[in-house]
Amino acid sequence: MSRDQKAERSHNIKTDNSSFEKVEEFKYFGTTLTYQNSIQKEIKRRLKSGNACYHSVQSILSSSLLPKNLKIKIYRTIILPFVVCGCETWSLTLKEERRLRVFENRVLRRIIGPKRDEVTEKWRRLHKEELNALYPHQILLG
Repeated sequence: MSRDQKAERSHNIKTDNSSFEKVEEFKYFGTTLTYQNSIQKEIKRRLKSGNACYHSVQSILSSSLLPKNLKIKIYRTIILPFVVCGCETWSLTLKEERRLRVFENRVLRRIIGPKRDEVTEKWRRLHKEELNALYPHQILLG
């Protein structure tokens, strides 16, 4: 597979008794691969699945009865596999990598909750740098 436009002109491949037709896209271990090696649709689909999974366990993750470390483990074992299953076949661009990081930061912010600003004494969301300080090894793209 190639991002090169010349790959589009290639013909079907024939070997011994087998013939492989050229296709625009195909599924490989649950990941949709395209002839241009574009995974934008796949990332979008995975993030949608990750959001749906998050919302299915949202009541657990927003509970004040569970410690944050346990909530992070729930994220790692229940939500994260929906997003990254088959990711070893992905060739990420910076834009796609950023979308995955935004998803992870959003989930971590929801798990950790807001922080009370010591100066203004108002509640605010955690900044990206504060999340990195709390969890220096990003879970998703670590």
